[in-house]
Amino acid sequence: MRAPLLWLALTAATHAATVSVTVTGVRNDHGHVRVAICPRETFLHPNCPWFANSPAHAGRVLVTVPNVPPGTYAAEAFHDEDDNGQLERSFFGLPEEGMGFSNNAPMYFGPPRFEAASFPVGNRDTAITFPLKYYN
Repeated sequence: MRAPLLWLALTAATHAATVSVTVTGVRNDHGHVRVAICPRETFLHPNCPWFANSPAHAGRVLVTVPNVPPGTYAAEAFHDEDDNGQLERSFFGLPEEGMGFSNNAPMYFGPPRFEAASFPVGNRDTAITFPLKYYN
């Protein structure tokens, strides 16, 4: 009975894709650009199962997130300028570090809806690009 389970595990592993996220509009070389690839259930929560980061530099930063299984996801990114692993917010709750979402999903008085930021990941590697926005 273990052989089919092993086969399923190996098949799932071979169908995972790498999601290459190009984040544009990075304003400086402080800290890291952090990206999370989230299914609907964990979108906008701190426990997205797939994440990665790359050192920041002004302009474009490529962050590669490996082993994402096929499905529908939304990407969220932020420029962690102070390298503390958290998106800094002002007293009023506005982001103090650059942030953005896949599909350049709009933020109207709060974060975007999952549907606005969602994109498919299949059996092949996927590449997406979106900008960061700074509010200070």
